[in-house]
Amino acid sequence: MSFDLETACRAAIVVFSLSYLCFLWKDTILRRRPFKEISPPATPVTSGKQNKDRENGEWIPEPFTYPTFGPVGCELSDINPIPYRPFRWGQYHVTMGLRNMPWDDWIQLDNEFPQYHKIKTHRAKTRGDRVVRTLPDRPGIVRSGDLAAKELVHELAEYLSRRYPTTYKVERGSKKDEGFGWYGLPQIRTITIVPVGATYDLDSEDPMKVSGLLIQDDLALMVEGSDGRYYFQAGAIMLPGFWRMQDKIGMPLEEIHLSGNVPQYKEKLHTSMARFFKRMPVDKPVIRNNYFLQVAKPPEDGEEVIDPQELAWSNSTNGDEDAFTHGTPGVEQRKERVPVVLKEDVATEAPDYVLPRNMRLRTERQTLRRLPRSGAIAFTIRTYLFSVEDLAKEKGVPGRMASAIRSWPEDVAKYKGRRLYQDILLPYLDERHRMQLENGEAIEGEHVADYPF
Repeated sequence: MSFDLETACRAAIVVFSLSYLCFLWKDTILRRRPFKEISPPATPVTSGKQNKDRENGEWIPEPFTYPTFGPVGCELSDINPIPYRPFRWGQYHVTMGLRNMPWDDWIQLDNEFPQYHKIKTHRAKTRGDRVVRTLPDRPGIVRSGDLAAKELVHELAEYLSRRYPTTYKVERGSKKDEGFGWYGLPQIRTITIVPVGATYDLDSEDPMKVSGLLIQDDLALMVEGSDGRYYFQAGAIMLPGFWRMQDKIGMPLEEIHLSGNVPQYKEKLHTSMARFFKRMPVDKPVIRNNYFLQVAKPPEDGEEVIDPQELAWSNSTNGDEDAFTHGTPGVEQRKERVPVVLKEDVATEAPDYVLPRNMRLRTERQTLRRLPRSGAIAFTIRTYLFSVEDLAKEKGVPGRMASAIRSWPEDVAKYKGRRLYQDILLPYLDERHRMQLENGEAIEGEHVADYPF
């Protein structure tokens, strides 16, 4: 049987069309077919052996499975800020203050998230690379922060969509490309924050910016250099309060602390921190807490302010952000700007807005976690602000707080700017403590077992 040329062409077209339709059908079925999720383990799974004897600046990606955890079990609007009170009676000790981090508590969110997101979005828009930045490779010194930044945003998206499933909704890709998905699933393509109606594309948008906007924490990525030191290679530092990312990005860990005049860092912290960072494994994240005091001058009548509590920048304590001098304590920044007479570490005349009702406890919950693929250490910094007047009503807190502030060594007191507010704050706390003692609500030198609350 013979075919003319026209018949042969028609047959070829039919065969090609059928083949293409089969391809489309198969692709559609694969896209719709749900990928089977591997059951997560109860504890983290990683060998941790391949990087035991690595050279400085080298990292072999470690297979790692994030351990199982459940959802928070309530709506974000029902979660109040955790009342961290990380101060104690008695002598002040300068230590790293690390505790083991429960895997289900990597990121803590609460009902103040919408306000944080609003402030962060404004900061990212108006301050740009002064608050969000990822540094490139510096050959012979340290790798770029690019891989770590991409890994971090996917880790956050995976964690958040499981821990807060009614707050975050995700869409996944159709392939397991690049392996950032958890438990055998394709990696996340987009993530939506339901309460604020914001959607971010993890493939096309700046990963550090997205990471910073997904949560209430600030973020820093530390990458090991060829000299064994850890460099600040990427960050989303939108709510620092009293330091600026632009002054510290690119620095090694010890220079960040020394240039910022962190009290007793060289004597008590340098060696232990360097050793800890070098040896930190993938499966042992940690937490620490710290605290400061700041003053927030009330806005003028009718004045619209995005950040009235001065969460992002403590202007009333440290002066204008753009005029800030790195490494100088806040009260020193303001000597030329406010009517404070300094004598023997005592502010004999404070600005009229330095009042208990305008004072805030600024406390940070920080986590450190080694990322398995890049080897970078992800540093999260969640800032809380609490009214001093509210704190003074809590049983046992005003006396404990006053004791802690008085216990600061001179270098710590200078670093925390105590002379700006001590003459107003300490008598106020003492009086509230006296009243609690009289009412049987507190005891002198009370020991709080469940630190840092």
